[in-house]
Order: sequence, then C-alpha cells, then structure tokens
Amino acid sequence: MNIAYVYPWDVVGDPAAPERIAALGVDAVALAASYHSTRAATPFHPAHRVLDVPYSAFYLPVRQAAWGRLVPPNPTWTAADAFLQARDALRAVGLPVHAWIVLTHSSHLGAAHPDVVVRNAFGDAYPYALCPSHEDVAEYCERMVREIVSVGAPDGLILEACGPMGFGHQSVHEKTGGADWTSVHSALLSLCFCTACRPGYTDADELQARVRTAIDGPASPDTASTIPLGTSGTTPAHTVEGGVAGRGPVEPGSVEEALGESAGPVQERRGRLASSLRARLVAAARELAPGLPIRTHANPDPWAAGPFATLPDADPTLDGLVGMCWGSHEEATSNLTRLSALASPGQRLGAYVLFLPPKPADEARLAESFTAYTKAGADELHLYHVGLASPSRLNALTKALRIFQS
Repeated sequence: MNIAYVYPWDVVGDPAAPERIAALGVDAVALAASYHSTRAATPFHPAHRVLDVPYSAFYLPVRQAAWGRLVPPNPTWTAADAFLQARDALRAVGLPVHAWIVLTHSSHLGAAHPDVVVRNAFGDAYPYALCPSHEDVAEYCERMVREIVSVGAPDGLILEACGPMGFGHQSVHEKTGGADWTSVHSALLSLCFCTACRPGYTDADELQARVRTAIDGPASPDTASTIPLGTSGTTPAHTVEGGVAGRGPVEPGSVEEALGESAGPVQERRGRLASSLRARLVAAARELAPGLPIRTHANPDPWAAGPFATLPDADPTLDGLVGMCWGSHEEATSNLTRLSALASPGQRLGAYVLFLPPKPADEARLAESFTAYTKAGADELHLYHVGLASPSRLNALTKALRIFQS
C-alpha cells in the first residue's frame, strides 16, 4: 500500500487536487486532522502559494462540550471543517482517508498551559511538547481521538507524537546546532522533569545531576554552579557539577553510560509512558469503531522522543508500524530492520519516505530507495508530502512508483 500525506488546505479550495493525488498511483491518503504550526508551500493551489499556519490546530469543528481543560483551536487560514471537506473530495475519486493525528506536539496549548509541558534537567520548558505524564494531556489525546473517530469517520488512524516529545524540534529559526550536542546529549535533554514526571523517578535530584554533568561535563570545585533542581521552586537548590562557562560538553558514549544504574528504571518508565498512552488511544478508537485500522509512527530506539515515539515492545493491537526513512539508505534500512523485529504477526510495516529536499527529484533513485525499504521489511510506503512538492517532484514520484511496482 502507498499512502500519500496531505494537509486539508492542499485539497480545500483546489478542485483539481483529488484527481492529481489519485493520478500519482497511491492507494490512500493520510490527511492531517490535527497538526502543529508550520509555513507551507502550496505550489498548485489556485488561491495562494505560501500558507502561514501560526499555531497548532484541529481541522474538524471544535465542539466545546467534547473537550476538557485542554481545547485545541480551529484554524483561521482554512475552513473549520477542512478535514471533512477534504475527506469527502478525496473519497469521491476513490481514495480512502486515514486521519493523521499529531498528539503531544502543540505550541499553542503548551504556551497556554505551561504546567503540562516537558521540562529538561535544567528546568527549561519545551512549550511545543505536552508531557503525557499529566492526566490533562493524556485525556486531551483521548478526547481528540474520540472526536476524530466519531465526527471525522475516517478509514483509519495514523498516530504521530504518541508519547513524549523531546529536545529535537524544528522550531522558528532553530539555533541549537552550534552547541555541538550529540545524539546522546539530545536524548538526555529529552528526559522530562516536570511535576508529573519527577515523582516517577527513584531519586529525581540525583538523576538531574547526572544529566547535567553529562551535558556540561564535570566541574572543578571552585567552578561548580548552583542551579535549582526541580521546577517552580518545588525543591531546594543544590550545587551541581555543570553549567560552567568556557567548558564544552563531554561526550558520553551512550545514555546508559551517562545515567549509570538509573538508566534501566528511567528507560522502563519512558517506555511505559508511551505504551500506556498508545493503549488508551487504541482502546478509545476501537470502542467507537471496532474494526478501524490503526497505525503509529514508531521508533525502536528506547530513548526516542518526538513524532516517532519509542516502541519498547511488540504491540499486537496495532495494524501497522511506520518507521522514519528520511536519512541515508543505511540509516533507513537499519531503522526498518529493527522495527520489523518488534512487529507482531500480520502487522504491516510502513516506510516514511521523504521525496522533498534534500532528496533529489530523481525517479530512479526514489525507486531504488523503495526497493531497499521493501527488502528491509516494509510493505507500505508513506509518502511525504504531496501537497508540498513541485510538479517535477510529483512527476518523479509517479514514475518511481511505476518503476518500483513493475
């Protein structure tokens, strides 16, 4: 199965969009029902070429009675029922519509409710990252799934950010590259110490100190900095090793090395957090629509945080897993192979394929990628993103799919 990813505004207001998407040779569409802020090119739309999406929004009518403390806003840049309009237009040309649901990624709600966002070991808040340790956040995610299933009546669900978000985030004018933090540092900066997460650690203060030391390096006694541990003044200040100007970060070989004996319990807790949220959402969806296919963006890395949440164990309740394939062939196939090992019998494995820059608009190279992903275990191609692509890129994608399927 080939699934094209689409925003509602790619279809609403463009009568030619459904036929254009169907002509690519795809079997279904992943249509965003909720999505974070972005700035999107719209190369084909008759009304605009660039669309600013200033905040996370919900693309079905917001029924206030259906929500709790956290309520998503409707968009002002497209219709409040844009998902429903786009769904109907796509179905009219024979394309099933799967609701693509972004869950814990919302700068709008994070800014309005800073008490429920992820906070790192230094107390820094990530306003785009709702922490599912908070019941308000887990309830919000469940209510969103229920609304999409009951009002949106999709042909399937694709869950994104179904777990904690972390440090990695392409935010406005991202300026974090010069710190020279490695992937291990990024994972450590993704560990949350908000008021809901701290009680889940055996010794939160000690764990924070370990993370800070791993990020900043050990300090000499005369240069140790005093930084309050905890958040919002909930714990006293402690002298910790780290945060000293003029020192570069050390480079622990792994998160496990950095956290020592705390690594196992912390990893297990984070895995449970993602698994429990996913189980709650699957149960809510299946209560309303028992046979509804449900896929999730997943990562086999136990320390993963972000759009592709960690999948610590096999989950036979899901119909499919979707793995990130935006890097090199080697990275992509390795990721798919590891994810395939977690797949349950009969569960589909999707390759999340980028055909936008920096990937070339080259049908032969795209088809080569598709073949490599299939050999690594993928039986679905999730194609990102047909609404953002130029005519030459859509043409290359169409030809690549024909080559791959021949």
